[in-house]
Amino acid sequence: MDNKIETHALNVYYRKLQALFDVNLTIRKNAVTALIGPSGSGKSTFLRTLNRMNDVIDGTRIEGQVLLDGKSIYDPGVNPVDLRKKVGMVFQKPNPFPMSIFDNIAYGPRIHGIKNIRILEDIVQKSLHSAALWEELKDRLNKSALSLSGGQQQRLVIARVLAVEPEIILMDEPASALDPISTAKLEDLIDQLKQSYTIAIVTHNMPQAARVSDYTGFFLNGGLIEYGLTNNIFTAPGKKQTEDYITGRFG
Repeated sequence: MDNKIETHALNVYYRKLQALFDVNLTIRKNAVTALIGPSGSGKSTFLRTLNRMNDVIDGTRIEGQVLLDGKSIYDPGVNPVDLRKKVGMVFQKPNPFPMSIFDNIAYGPRIHGIKNIRILEDIVQKSLHSAALWEELKDRLNKSALSLSGGQQQRLVIARVLAVEPEIILMDEPASALDPISTAKLEDLIDQLKQSYTIAIVTHNMPQAARVSDYTGFFLNGGLIEYGLTNNIFTAPGKKQTEDYITGRFG
């Protein structure tokens, strides 16, 4: 299977504080990679390095390499806006814009220059289908996105990411604010999306990581302790720290 993203000796600093230490990790194409570990272990920092979201934090410094399809995303010639079109991000708390459902999804394509209403309508319909929302929302496209339930809002945000045709979707605890039914729908959606996209997800929910991911990386104190096939990590971890975390002895 192809490697979509690779990090080599990745170190991240927030001013004098080092948040990641020599992380070497591979994210496979058309697979789901779960990043697990206790709070403050570096999972979200790592995720944000993959589409340069850390660039917006003053004092951030990166050492090492982050390669997307073999090319460094931190090369001077790389436009972060173009990168984030290719590598989309879904955050912990659903963050729909205070506008209609249609305009939320059309927002990205419009920014990238698409003005034709027919094309925008096709993009909105396709994105909502891909996010398993079309049947629920097709008669409500002009309603405010803020009127949706939490679970619908999170899937709408995913549809908004899909509208700009990314290759990779990063998810930072996307189900933490959702009820069990909405969480199950989101997990089903993740399973469908990996047919077309590469997905990396940060989660504190161990059963969820075991259910949705193909590969798992365990972070602790800013380092990658162990990485491998999810089934192996959860049934026969190679490191005692991994076993202790998965079995609830700490974290």
